[in-house]
Amino acid sequence: MTSTMNRQIRLAARPVGFPTAESWSHTSEALRTLNEGEIQIKTLYLSIDPAMRGWMNGGKSYIRPVEINEVMRAGGVGIVVASQSSRFAVGDYVSGSIGVQEYWTGMADDKYGGFYKIDPALAPLPAYLNALGMPGMTAYFGLLDVGQPKAGETVVVSGAAGAVGQTVGQVAKQKGCRVVGIAGGKEKCDFVVNELGFDACIDYKNSSVKDDLKEHCPNGVDIYFDNVGGEILDTVLTRINMKARIIICGAISQYNNTSAIKGPSNYLALLVNRARMEGIVVFDYVKRYPEAVKEMSQWMAQGQFHTREDIVQGLDQFPAALMMLFEGKNFGKLILQVSSEN
Repeated sequence: MTSTMNRQIRLAARPVGFPTAESWSHTSEALRTLNEGEIQIKTLYLSIDPAMRGWMNGGKSYIRPVEINEVMRAGGVGIVVASQSSRFAVGDYVSGSIGVQEYWTGMADDKYGGFYKIDPALAPLPAYLNALGMPGMTAYFGLLDVGQPKAGETVVVSGAAGAVGQTVGQVAKQKGCRVVGIAGGKEKCDFVVNELGFDACIDYKNSSVKDDLKEHCPNGVDIYFDNVGGEILDTVLTRINMKARIIICGAISQYNNTSAIKGPSNYLALLVNRARMEGIVVFDYVKRYPEAVKEMSQWMAQGQFHTREDIVQGLDQFPAALMMLFEGKNFGKLILQVSSEN
């Protein structure tokens, strides 16, 4: 039976540094009846992403900021529980921008919703927030379109055990590259090598990234997929090859700075090596998502591609779950389960 109330978490104040309890307000409002063309979605899972920290800031970016008192933006998967639209039927599983709330209600073709049907028979629902969702699309198009890997090249990826990193490495292996990950801790590095099939993984918490890059990338680095920024980006730039490609996906080490973001001090390596550094914003590739889903789901079906999700239970746990990202506590794609599938 569908609830008559919708619990939500809204942005209460723009944080300086790390988000705190004061950054959020917990609200509840009555669900309304649907108008023609509208649908109502029960939230099952929400994606917890580093990009959320940037969305909390004011100012111009690649996407408008979340406004004060607005439901916090989040991608998710859910099930249609009511429909006045010919596009979706009750019982359809969908993915889109649900927000941190128990229910989403609006026009089926809403430009901010952008919901599309997903098939739980093809892959488990959490996978649609991982390799078959925004992180996977970021990894797939960032590596293949921006990085343009060639068989035999060396690819280095930071945040290798995270949502984007684990997909980058596996796509690179499918394309015939040597892949070296960078992750924090022995357990994550073992997972990256033994389960995901990377050729090596550097434990930045317990070893020298500079020394290990020399060991594991004896022929230099052709592609670096950067998820962390800061000192690790600087270090990798000392090892890049002629015509290297550096893909800037994120800089999680910098997101909660209270001072200016630290840029790369070794950027002249780009000049010396005639290398290219380019950003990836996944929303540029929305129309091409189906081609990525098709190829990666085939690899999954063949047992050649693996995902790992770290699932936290309960809507009220959202603030704590978000902090897990910046504390390095999650292992795999971080997901918040809001409701059961039944």
